[in-house]
Amino acid sequence: MLFGNRNDIVQYDNGYISKIPVFQFILLSCLVPLWAAAASLNDVLITQFKSVFALSDFASALVQSAFYSGYFLISIPASMVIRNTTYKTAILCGLGFYIAGCSLFFPASHMATYTMFLVAIFAIAIGLGFLETSVNTYSTMLGPQETATLRLNISQTFQPLGSIAGILLGKYLIFQEGESMAAQLASMDAVQAAAYKMEMLQHTLEPYHIMIYILLGIFALFAVTAYPKCKVKSASTEGVPSIGKTLSYLAGNGRFKRGIVAQFLYVGMQVAVWSFTIRLALHLDPSINERAAANYMVVSFIFFFIGKFVANFLMTKFSANKVLALYAAIGVLDIFVVAFAPGMAALYGAVFASFLFGPCWATIYARTLDAVEKKYTETAGAIIVMSIIGGAFVPALQGYVSDITGSMQLSFIVNVVCFAFIAWYFHKEARLEEGEEMKLADCNG
Repeated sequence: MLFGNRNDIVQYDNGYISKIPVFQFILLSCLVPLWAAAASLNDVLITQFKSVFALSDFASALVQSAFYSGYFLISIPASMVIRNTTYKTAILCGLGFYIAGCSLFFPASHMATYTMFLVAIFAIAIGLGFLETSVNTYSTMLGPQETATLRLNISQTFQPLGSIAGILLGKYLIFQEGESMAAQLASMDAVQAAAYKMEMLQHTLEPYHIMIYILLGIFALFAVTAYPKCKVKSASTEGVPSIGKTLSYLAGNGRFKRGIVAQFLYVGMQVAVWSFTIRLALHLDPSINERAAANYMVVSFIFFFIGKFVANFLMTKFSANKVLALYAAIGVLDIFVVAFAPGMAALYGAVFASFLFGPCWATIYARTLDAVEKKYTETAGAIIVMSIIGGAFVPALQGYVSDITGSMQLSFIVNVVCFAFIAWYFHKEARLEEGEEMKLADCNG
């Protein structure tokens, strides 16, 4: 076994370890851009499938519903794999499903049915559910407890790089030069249109062909790399709590439940904004094609990357809860601009929204997990990952609003509610933080 565990690392009873194994942490963090690339490719597929299969905005958003439903369904089984084996085993399972899902794009392209593509996307999501359930919790455990949130934020910083890579793969390998697909299809007869659509479907294979080779290489690296278990040692009289007992405990934990709702709405909002940015660009500027419209997503992910760094810096100077409450409050105003501003100002607002997404996911995840006793960590982490199901509902709701109002731009108003709740959530967390600090000061006094 290569890169074995270092002898100077101590495993504590609470699951944390005394030092960060640097190579293992970097390799673990490399999984974050891999799942980000798959997610951002969905934003390309939504636009591609809408034209190829003549879908409504609601139906095209089912790409995200299939994707995030896979997360929801697999998270608890993934947590059980972690409980009964190791984080590494769950990661290898996730990579295996990810590879299988990418491979399913090949028969899907020949069958040329929307349903088969949704099955392939669902299979990829099963793999990513394993990965996120494992990696998000594991990165917090892979080192000293006092730097757990920082480690998660560092690993999540790689996410925009994967998102940008996914969009660029879609831009250059799926989208083609020339007029937009809608414009080209409008000038064709039925036979020409059918042949053109089949050609466009074949282009969807190319990014996934590349992804398979990358994933096989990462799988091999994980297989030969030793990782610390980072498992909580329960007292022998207690044993590992059952799923039933764990769920009962979590159901009575108010702070945990608020975190779940916040994560549900945050993921849903982020996915919805990104899902429809390319479509909004095509709507506001009919002179551009899909490849040019994808540039706005590249800029969005660059803004997302910058927003994470700015927020991480501010969080070293000020309360993380107050910083992100401010981010979310500005986000409410920004989405109003997207929904109601004239012309390209709306598109610029959609791009700027990515800056405000910041490190919300990682911070909500860490704060929510922090509210849970350590013996319930694996299942609690899985349920937080299950809240990603928001990515299945909010984009579909936005697509439905777009269809019934006939306005892609106005449909962005759905995300105002999400940003408003997240602002309230971080405000509430800030108040709790201040209360704890006052209690600590009274005790020290």
